[in-house]
Amino acid sequence: MKQIHKLGVLVALSLASASVLAEGTLDTVKKKGFVQCGVGDGLPGFSNPDAKGTWTGLDVDVCRAVAAAVLGDANKVKYVSLTAKERFTALQSGEVDMLSRNTTWTLTRDASLGLTFAGVNYYDGQGFMVSKALGVKSAKELDGAAVCIQSGTTTELNLADYFRANGGMKYSAVVFDTSDQTVKGFEAGRCDVLTSDQSQLYSLKIKLSKPENAVVLPEVISKEPLGPVVRQGDEPWFKVVRWSMNALLNAEEAGVTSANVDEMLKSPNPDVRRLLGLEDPKGGVLGLDDKWAYNIIKQVGNYGEIFERNVGAGSPLKIDRGINALWNKGGLMYAPPIR
Repeated sequence: MKQIHKLGVLVALSLASASVLAEGTLDTVKKKGFVQCGVGDGLPGFSNPDAKGTWTGLDVDVCRAVAAAVLGDANKVKYVSLTAKERFTALQSGEVDMLSRNTTWTLTRDASLGLTFAGVNYYDGQGFMVSKALGVKSAKELDGAAVCIQSGTTTELNLADYFRANGGMKYSAVVFDTSDQTVKGFEAGRCDVLTSDQSQLYSLKIKLSKPENAVVLPEVISKEPLGPVVRQGDEPWFKVVRWSMNALLNAEEAGVTSANVDEMLKSPNPDVRRLLGLEDPKGGVLGLDDKWAYNIIKQVGNYGEIFERNVGAGSPLKIDRGINALWNKGGLMYAPPIR
């Protein structure tokens, strides 16, 4: 019976996804007038609603960039809060048009879920947060620890791999469904250590009643390239999401910001002129208006701007750019040229 039920669910998801793909997400979004974007379940700096229900964060700004590109208005987004367990099913079924929810790009996810990653908006790695009272300076001192962890994430496998690779250290997992539950479990003393992507650790740390009593250990035990995800087989929509990301990066590299973009319309620089739709290739190659990238930059900013205000120096998280700096500033962020 379980197998029959499972098969029924898969068939239903396939039919729903096929219905969306029949028309194409780009045409569907234009017709309905908004982007339905799957985001996190409350992670400051990445996707988090304020007291008025307004969503902000690095992942949220990716959704806003796509809306600006397609609809000319970054505010035409409806956000769907999803747990790690829910996120892929919501995208597969057509409940959301895209997923922008601190999701790690892996082979299994890219090749077996009927989904495609459109790029990387944050290079991350898994780490550990402990109470200062434990006096622990390294993750290699955590043998026998109770570890708080969120289910449905890559962190579970990474944790098992790390402990096994370091002399077969032992641990007991304390598993929660949401990031909020995880940090509450840590604060309540249900575990000795909380493990997650380092970006999440900094976000969760500021949720503690006494953040100064916790410390993030120096070890980074995995590669976690995070980025937006779309349904496989929907090439026009995939390209729009991918090139919206690329526009953010190319704008930063070219020095085009939300503050100077109107002045930059007068620039003789051919790279800037192509970025702003003044010279070929125009927006038609993506099925968009010629001002698609201008609208992104004017309304959302370039990648450096969204990084700084959400997770960088202008935010409570104060995360250093590090490997998320542009390629010509010592980082990994690199976008193909608009030409």
